[in-house]
Parts: sequence; C-alpha cells; structure tokens
Amino acid sequence: MKKVLFISSTGGHFDELMQLEPIFQSYDYHIVTENDKSTETLKTMYGNRISYLLYGTRKKFLIYPFIFLANIFKSLFLYIKLKPGYIVTTGTHTAVPICYIGKLFRSRIIFIETFANQNSKTLSGQMIYPISDLFIVQWEEMLKLYPKAVLGGSIY
Repeated sequence: MKKVLFISSTGGHFDELMQLEPIFQSYDYHIVTENDKSTETLKTMYGNRISYLLYGTRKKFLIYPFIFLANIFKSLFLYIKLKPGYIVTTGTHTAVPICYIGKLFRSRIIFIETFANQNSKTLSGQMIYPISDLFIVQWEEMLKLYPKAVLGGSIY
C-alpha cells in the first residue's frame, strides 16, 4: 500500500484537503496540519494518523520566522519517521518545507492550487510548482499562470 502524506495549514486550505478524505483509506495515509483550536478534535478521529506542526501566521512577523524554522525541523523529523512515497498538499506555508524535504528524498509531490484563487498564484503554489510532480488547478484560467498544470476541476 502506498504511503501518502496529506498536509496543509488550517482553515480553508485544510477544508479543501479534507475533501480528499474518501480516498484516504486506499492508502497508508498520514495527515499533517497546524495545531490550533480548529484542529484539536482531529486527534480523536484520526489517532496516530495525524500530526501537528506549530501554528504560525505571517501576520505576527516578529515570531513567525522562529515558528517557521521550528516547523522545518519538525517537518524533517516527521518525514524521516513516516517516509511517504507521496506528499499531497493544498498549501500554504506549512507544507512548503516538507515538500522540499520530500523532493530531496525522492517523494512524489502533488500540489492542488486552492479553489479560492481563480486568477492569481498563491505564494506556496509559486514555491512548490517548480518541484511538483503533479500540479493541479481547479480553474481553467489558472492554466495560463501554470502552463504545466493539470485542470482537475473543483474538489468541493
């Protein structure tokens, strides 16, 4: 069974990622997201199939670099522990380090650009596009911005 890591930050990106839940059982899966009030109950649902990174927002620009750095190390630890063959993400900053770590260790990177953007690139999309093995957009207009992307349509 293929090992797949599903990762995203909290909020809308995580809601989009969880639209993929029906396919989780087809894989040896693990979920990674940020630890905050909205994700507290997930541990009871997923048990040892979920891990958390530190919650960080770029709006708190003084502490964010330290949180991001800590999450890089935590991502490396999680990657070594889980050894996924595939990493599937809907973004944002939470997913970028583990995607680059995964690429170094030859995991396949699958990025799904958010439904919220119909005409502009996300920062995480721009960062992961060059290393992705499959880059999926949900709007046809986005194919102009990401020429090597695949139109997947809405995951909602």
